[in-house]
Amino acid sequence: PSTTTLFGRHHLQPSPSRRLPMLFASLIVAPALLLTPSGSTALRMPSPMMQLRDTAAPIGTSTTTDTANYQGTANYQGRVVPTGRQQSIAQQARAKQAQETEILVQGGSLRTWSYQSPSVDQVEVDLSTEGRPLDADIELWHGPDNTPCKMRVYVENGEVRPFRAVIETPRGPNTVAIRNIGQLEFPFAAKVNAAMVVQPSAECLASSQTIQGGALRTYPFESPVDSVQILLKTDGRPLNARIELLQGPNNNKQVIELYTEDGLNRPFFCTLRTPGSGNVVRVVNTAPVEFPMAASVVAHEINNNIGSDAVLGGDVVIGGDLSW
Repeated sequence: PSTTTLFGRHHLQPSPSRRLPMLFASLIVAPALLLTPSGSTALRMPSPMMQLRDTAAPIGTSTTTDTANYQGTANYQGRVVPTGRQQSIAQQARAKQAQETEILVQGGSLRTWSYQSPSVDQVEVDLSTEGRPLDADIELWHGPDNTPCKMRVYVENGEVRPFRAVIETPRGPNTVAIRNIGQLEFPFAAKVNAAMVVQPSAECLASSQTIQGGALRTYPFESPVDSVQILLKTDGRPLNARIELLQGPNNNKQVIELYTEDGLNRPFFCTLRTPGSGNVVRVVNTAPVEFPMAASVVAHEINNNIGSDAVLGGDVVIGGDLSW
């Protein structure tokens, strides 16, 4: 580089080999410098402001303009639409669907069904399996630390003999808790329904017998009887009972251990399946002698197509022809 004198001072000048690249760089940057506004002429955008359009109609009213706007024939204007009723109907539909849908309860797990409405006076509980044993605890929760009804249910085969019972739920809110106390290999399907609850027949309501505390009664049924109805109640005293379905000597097919704090307001009603022959229902009052109860056990479904002849093994009929 060379040295030049300007205003009495020495300045370094770049060599001719470096002037050419600097010239090209200045030509490239020049358009951007020309387009950039100076600090004095820079434009400043105003701050955003919220502008209100025409005032919408009050909530709950419907106008022709709003209908046209919604259909796309005019410019649409936003407004608040009342959705409280639609949401409540949707919530009720989802709750009803959830209540009527079976839920698989795995071994050792707990499921609950809550009813906030005081108009729900009773619910129906259905438990079933795919042929495996069923062992469950059912409780009714009414307020904190208050269990007015609870029962222990055991079924040898939940497919052949599903459990179905009605639990009284007066003075809501109430919660039905179902716990699978079996092992992990024994799940069952549970359903709690408050819409269509089975009711005891007139014969069941009329035929009742008193069982004193510590006593028991047995009710044998013939082969055509497919199911029986059982109704237990008291005069307002606590109810403690044990219901057994026997088929053969000391062969329990189904066992229910029941407790109710008030047998008048919360009676117990259930339906037991009794397929085959030799079915006997045994009802035991496990309470002391001061707490009697009224029991009613009657036939519910009768299959008249079943023959009265005894069948051994399904191949040999007593009194028939034997083929060798």
